[in-house]
Amino acid sequence: MRRILKIGWLFVWIVSCNYAIAQSKDLRKLAKYLTGSFSSEQQYKADTVNYFDIRLKVTPIWQERKDGFWLYVEQAAANTLDKPYRQRIYHLTEKTKGVFESEISTFKNPLRFAQKPALAATVLSPDSLISREGCAVILRKKDKKTFEGSTDGKKCPSELRGATYATSTVTLTDKSLLSWDKGFDANDKQVWGATKGGYVFLRQK
Repeated sequence: MRRILKIGWLFVWIVSCNYAIAQSKDLRKLAKYLTGSFSSEQQYKADTVNYFDIRLKVTPIWQERKDGFWLYVEQAAANTLDKPYRQRIYHLTEKTKGVFESEISTFKNPLRFAQKPALAATVLSPDSLISREGCAVILRKKDKKTFEGSTDGKKCPSELRGATYATSTVTLTDKSLLSWDKGFDANDKQVWGATKGGYVFLRQK
């Protein structure tokens, strides 16, 4: 009987280890896909009415930590890179096998870190961040080369341009990031964000 129990525990341990390895591999791939410099210039040139030339840069920080991946994010118009209109910290973790969460946080006086991710990594710490409750993006593997996800319903609050909540949908590959952020008022009418479709950010490096 003891031998059977030992074999059973050994089997559970092996399965757990294999899952941990798979989880770690997928999480690393997601972080790698998201890290880098991206541009919507090509989309803008094809449709200047509905889109702007936006640059997105995502830089890993706090790489010594073992609780997932931490990323410093800047989004700015191509002609004002030194004045990004969005600065965030993303915290990537794997909740269950094949299901990932990108928690979104802000921080005080963000422009002091514009184009200075190393400074942000030095000055900020996880406990100094301001979590955007309800705004986490849940991502799943669509296939071996694609992750897809979104925020959860109306849970992400927004006060921008009369909005009461915001939504985000994301499709991520090794070459591109499709992101569609939209704000809605209390009557579910869209009040900000692209209306024709999401922004297509192509990887620059």
